[in-house]
Amino acid sequence: MWYPDPDTLHTPLHASLAAAIEQAILTEELPAGARLPPHRGMADRLGLSVHTVSKAYQSLRKQNLIDGQIGRGSYVCGPAPQDAPQDPGPEEGFDFSTCHPVHSPQHCRRFQQSLQELAAELDPSALQVCKSIAGTDADKSAGARWLAACGFAAAPDQVILTNGGSHGFTVALSALTRPGDTVLSDSITDNLLVSGCAYLGLKHLGLEADPHGILPDALTEACRTSCPKVLCLLPSLANPVPVMMPEDRRKALARIAQENDLYIIEHDPLGPVAGDRPPPVSALLPERSLYMTALSTCLMPGLHAGYMAGPSHLLPSLKGRLLSFGGTAMPLMRALASRWVLDGTALELAGWQQNALKGRHRIACRVLHGVPWTGHPSAMHLWLPLPEGWSAAGFSQYARQMQIAVMPDMPFLAPGICSADGLRISLGAVQGEGRFRKGLEHIAALLKLQPHSLPHLAF
Repeated sequence: MWYPDPDTLHTPLHASLAAAIEQAILTEELPAGARLPPHRGMADRLGLSVHTVSKAYQSLRKQNLIDGQIGRGSYVCGPAPQDAPQDPGPEEGFDFSTCHPVHSPQHCRRFQQSLQELAAELDPSALQVCKSIAGTDADKSAGARWLAACGFAAAPDQVILTNGGSHGFTVALSALTRPGDTVLSDSITDNLLVSGCAYLGLKHLGLEADPHGILPDALTEACRTSCPKVLCLLPSLANPVPVMMPEDRRKALARIAQENDLYIIEHDPLGPVAGDRPPPVSALLPERSLYMTALSTCLMPGLHAGYMAGPSHLLPSLKGRLLSFGGTAMPLMRALASRWVLDGTALELAGWQQNALKGRHRIACRVLHGVPWTGHPSAMHLWLPLPEGWSAAGFSQYARQMQIAVMPDMPFLAPGICSADGLRISLGAVQGEGRFRKGLEHIAALLKLQPHSLPHLAF
């Protein structure tokens, strides 16, 4: 009889157990008709309470993934055929360029179910008044709870609701800087930061880094010569190079920032999906830090909602910028995000995503064996340095002719950085592990070719 690996379980236990069973069903490790262990048997095997197992099974029944009958116990129904994701035909190719989470039928089911519940509970007066830009008490409590799951402690009244990463970057940068100010980051960094600095008229300076992140000496030198205002960090599996910055490096950067009166903007888009990691840098310097995360990155792309937290003396400025740049999170997305965070759905989906990404990472390890690349079991993408002779633009151009879309390095380069000759490869955009593997195999085959032997292309 099937049992999940106890090492994959985390709090809340009922949510992670349900996510593990659902993953086994979706990958057909548990086929339709397969029996699940009795509540007591599952509880004893995993060291859980019967109540915890019952809550997990109940969650799966609500999704119509399992059912139960007297004398037969609990068994797998399997996903409804009409909910199965459409497998794109060969003519549609493979899209490794868009970085977003792995999708499954459960995401659509959860979304539809929650929208129906929200519609049924709608207070008509909510449509006739202007709500506070700060959101409701429930919204702020949900934000504080989600940030706590990310490792950052914030009181509800410190929470700012955003429409996601791009909105958050714009609000944070505009609150802490003026046109002409200098902003520091890794030389290869999030494209949202690169474009945000350009739009706001900021001088963006990329710093030298090693496999652990920005070098402390590089930060010290930049503080001495450039009078920067803000240091932007993505220390937990950053976009596009998925590096998990160790704790000693985080402490070193926080210390240098404090010594030089730098503000820190820390973006943590993966949140709990990143798994075990050191505390956020912002937790080391809370009075000079803005910490933000987005649910669209770690749960599902259509959920445009995020949370930001900062010290009380920055909140008036943040709220003013929030109003100028489109206001708080859209009411529907805000309500859905709060519901999922408070009822445990968000953490359950995060646990499912973490397991799905680990599966994609294992496939990448096998397919790209012998090829240098940077990745992590919980990352949503990998970074692929190109062999000598290839440029990122040339490789992506040729791959597109073979209906394979990859993301070259250019959007991620800080001003003045010529090229990194690398590609970001999304692990979640291609639906189905079989197609994902096949697409990676095509990329691996292309890497073995010499660009000078390929006709009709300029590199």
